[in-house]
Amino acid sequence: MSKVHVIHENPTWLPPLVQAFDQIGLPWAEMDLSRGTFDLSRPPPEGVFYNRMSASSHTRGHRFAAELTVGVLAWLARHGRRVVNGSPALDLEISKVRQYAALEQAGLRVPRTVMVQDENGAVAEAARQHFGTGPVILKPNRGGKGLGVRLFASAEALAAHLQDAPADEAPVDGIWLLQDYIRAPRPVITRAEFVGGRFVYAVEVDTTAGFELCPAEACETGDAFCPVGQTPASAAPAPRFNILREGIEPELRAKLEGFLARSGVDVAGIEFIRTPEGQVLVYDVNTNTNYNPGAEEAAGVAGTPRSGPGTLAAFLAAELGRTQRQAA
Repeated sequence: MSKVHVIHENPTWLPPLVQAFDQIGLPWAEMDLSRGTFDLSRPPPEGVFYNRMSASSHTRGHRFAAELTVGVLAWLARHGRRVVNGSPALDLEISKVRQYAALEQAGLRVPRTVMVQDENGAVAEAARQHFGTGPVILKPNRGGKGLGVRLFASAEALAAHLQDAPADEAPVDGIWLLQDYIRAPRPVITRAEFVGGRFVYAVEVDTTAGFELCPAEACETGDAFCPVGQTPASAAPAPRFNILREGIEPELRAKLEGFLARSGVDVAGIEFIRTPEGQVLVYDVNTNTNYNPGAEEAAGVAGTPRSGPGTLAAFLAAELGRTQRQAA
């Protein structure tokens, strides 16, 4: 039986999607790539393959899950299988540097970023050279959920941190990124969700508690590093995730959809921040997108075809139907 095969390495993120799949009777199966064995001389099963491999897979003990997925996606492509978020999407998922290059090629602006591959002393020196005495953000090139993203008041503070940082904090691909800190008019960022390359809705996310912004209930953010000049706001009255009923401006929406089309990405959450002058800077593309149930409930879309999981289920069902018709 032809079905949707969900490629992943973290089952705790699946329940909201499974509920949406079951609600419309979509046949599906798991393809857990935390590890595995594949006979490349045999064809893969029939159906549509939805790739949800995460850049943060190494933080759950699955160090080579992304590399295994690269091979599996090549195998699927060899046999002409429809893959939602195929190899081009995975390539962006595991490298912010490649994300930024693709975003700029699509006419979108990103924060000023310096890439460093060297010992910690070189990272600190690069921060002094390129960011002077001002604040600087340190992040891994391959992260996920905002993990490892820290803001320092100065290059000296960053240097002091790196001097005593444990070895397991080093980026998994050896590449550090230093980035401008953008002080927005309000301590929020916006995450725009897309399914099938089309805008679904935008979520405003309060950043006063830190940079680990995974919207899924299953995410445990732990202690986050607070932005300069802000204090933890655990008692803030507003929810951390809030769907914007007005969406985003049409020009920005068109640019983001154009970027996804050029990049071969079907499903993504794209995060951006606005400067005090209103300029939009895009800083993250998450092709393993999760949806916040509390925000969807407050907006009145939870459990409906207008929710993130509902929109995704309908898109995958349409893709499955199309591949079945082509095969008939």
